[in-house]
Amino acid sequence: MKLVKINKLKFVSFIYWVFLTYMVAAFIWWYVSLEKQNNEIASIKFQTIQLSDPSLKQKVKFIQDFQSRKTKQFIGEGITFLFLFLLGAIYVYRSLLKQLRYSNQQQNFMMAVTHELKTPIAISHLNIETLLKRNLDQAQQNKLLEATLKETKRLDALSNNILLASQLDMGQYEANQQEINLSKLVKEVVQSFQERFPLRVCNSFIQEGTLIQGETLLIQLLANNLLDNANKYSPADTPIDIHLQSLGDKIVLTIKDQGIGIPISEREKIFEKFYRVGEESTRNSKGTGLGLYLCKKITSFHNATLQMQPNGTQGSIFTVTFTNN
Repeated sequence: MKLVKINKLKFVSFIYWVFLTYMVAAFIWWYVSLEKQNNEIASIKFQTIQLSDPSLKQKVKFIQDFQSRKTKQFIGEGITFLFLFLLGAIYVYRSLLKQLRYSNQQQNFMMAVTHELKTPIAISHLNIETLLKRNLDQAQQNKLLEATLKETKRLDALSNNILLASQLDMGQYEANQQEINLSKLVKEVVQSFQERFPLRVCNSFIQEGTLIQGETLLIQLLANNLLDNANKYSPADTPIDIHLQSLGDKIVLTIKDQGIGIPISEREKIFEKFYRVGEESTRNSKGTGLGLYLCKKITSFHNATLQMQPNGTQGSIFTVTFTNN
């Protein structure tokens, strides 16, 4: 699959550059032809002048000026058309590459979503079949039910991400903003996260009484996605730090991990829809490429900012800054 995509990109690029080279050559040929024609016309006019003509110098100068004006006209028109053509060609090429990349990301998204849907469904199906076919004691039943509930929550989170991304893109999300106790909300999100990942160490530093105007569901999703992202891309034995504090008229939520970090070349792309760091063929982490995209959308929806910085030599720091009006 990857080889086919690379060959497709190379083929399209080859056709594009062949066409561009042909058009530039046509512009040059056009200029040379017109200039040759201009010189021939000037030569014919020179031949019509009699050497004994008293106005010889004036006529020669007139023909030379006319020839020079035409040359300048051809050069000026040629440069203008060539500039406009190259400008359009660059725009088309960049749009083409962007579309091919976006198409590739969409295909990766569909494969990732299919995998993300199949896994919890298969686990839940197996757990329910086990409950129905075997006579298990209460402890075993509870364990299977808890595992099924966990997979159901995972499906619910995935569905919410996909639905919300669609609604925000089309401007169809109905806002219901109200005053939110952000301290309480973040604590609940962290608690829920630790219930799902009990082996992960979370260091929470949450200032009490921080209030913002916002949409509760969206802010929950924002904090959940940032925590899930930190968990997904950092070793299991490293901690995640969650800071929430009020700084003047700003409220700052910071989530730090000690994971693989993000290359400089990809830091501007991580908030794009469907984008995921690394090569699809070698990637081990699960995901759809919607998490950070939604985080960016949610922060913009709340007139907040989301920034990413490296955490020293290893890991990442994601900072959400709310304006406390």
